[in-house]
Amino acid sequence: MTFSAWFQCIAGCPTRWSLLEVRYRCPSCGELLEVAHDLDALRAAHTAGEWRALFDARWRGMNHPDTSGVWGKREWIAPHVGLDAIVTAGEGGSALLPVPAYARALGLGAVWLKQCGVSHTGSFKDLGMTVLVSTVKQMIADGSAIRAIACASTGDTSAALAAYGAAAGVPTVVILPRGKISTAQLVQPLANGALVLALDTDFDGCMRIVQDLAEREGVYLANSMNSLRLEGQKTVAIEIAQQLGWELPDWVVIPGGNLGNVSALEAGFRMMLDLGVITRAPRVCVAQAANASPLHAAFVRGFASFEPVTAKATLASAIQIGSPVSWKKAVRALERTDGVVVAVSEVELADAAGRADRYGLFTCPHTGVALAALEQLAAAGTIGPGARVAVVSTASGLKFADFKIGYHEGRLADVPAPRYRNQPVEVSASYDAVRDAMNRGLDAR
Repeated sequence: MTFSAWFQCIAGCPTRWSLLEVRYRCPSCGELLEVAHDLDALRAAHTAGEWRALFDARWRGMNHPDTSGVWGKREWIAPHVGLDAIVTAGEGGSALLPVPAYARALGLGAVWLKQCGVSHTGSFKDLGMTVLVSTVKQMIADGSAIRAIACASTGDTSAALAAYGAAAGVPTVVILPRGKISTAQLVQPLANGALVLALDTDFDGCMRIVQDLAEREGVYLANSMNSLRLEGQKTVAIEIAQQLGWELPDWVVIPGGNLGNVSALEAGFRMMLDLGVITRAPRVCVAQAANASPLHAAFVRGFASFEPVTAKATLASAIQIGSPVSWKKAVRALERTDGVVVAVSEVELADAAGRADRYGLFTCPHTGVALAALEQLAAAGTIGPGARVAVVSTASGLKFADFKIGYHEGRLADVPAPRYRNQPVEVSASYDAVRDAMNRGLDAR
């Protein structure tokens, strides 16, 4: 059976556009677009139980393209891309890691960490970039003249774009705020051969310029205002359900910067509900760093208005965004899931990451934001005793070694007294000295 999907305006304008067109906003009203699927065709093809069985059978398969957690769900994601155009690095299918001792410490029934950073370039951005770059490869195969793919980035998007662009043989252009991303994040697009332009501005300034380049110079825009990205990212929701036996937790907590991720999450829940694959969706919390929290400010006002801000420096650099392009989609997603927004301080996010690491994790600062929000909500009783919560971990802690080292060495300016600091103990190379140091250390725990 042939499946189809299209772009449509989030404001309800009636026109539809092909996913193989270069289009990011509605020409009638200027609003963002979203991808809609022919749900009737999907229902006619399989029952809910058959879709569940098909996706389970494909999980981390051996053959192309089922090696990818995204493309194993291709009928729901990108029916416009042929198998020969798929550019994949085996993304998706990441662990839903239980952290039972942490859950008990918070008085919760269960906490899982969805390890999206265990991916080719070390972040959840791979999930969306495989769909976008594969679409560009399909467009080029169909005769479209696309000079390059470009993005503005605080780090992770640039890494994903550069890697998938290199695999597809398509030139990539990355625009970064100079000096505001980690060394590991900067070296990734350089290593993959991207043209990297470092600007004396913040992410929002980079975003304005890359949108102008897309409009005037014919480069294809890879930021999350391109809703193709969100189609790949919505598989996070589907995988959480699948990994819990097609059940859902009570809550999902996700860090938010440019805010495409929360709308992608909700789109995944909604599609499963529409096709009868699940019977209920969880509540959603968007966690923001207080230094870059325009969505939280709008939430406090009951979403009566939304005002961009000038984002201040935050340890969670990838979400240091004051003018998120997808805020309307995020508000809609939160309203549909009875969601909340929480803002956390630099101390809270750093200590939450440090605390979680004591339970066997190695969390990036953005995951620390989500964990700090979870701790706030659990302490306040908003997430009640015994609740089951999934936290979306967006990137590998290995990409933020400077943050981890700075925390344990006490060098983070905004975290003067890290609660979970741990330092090596210097001991002379004798058995007695080592034994005594070991005993003192273990007795102190």
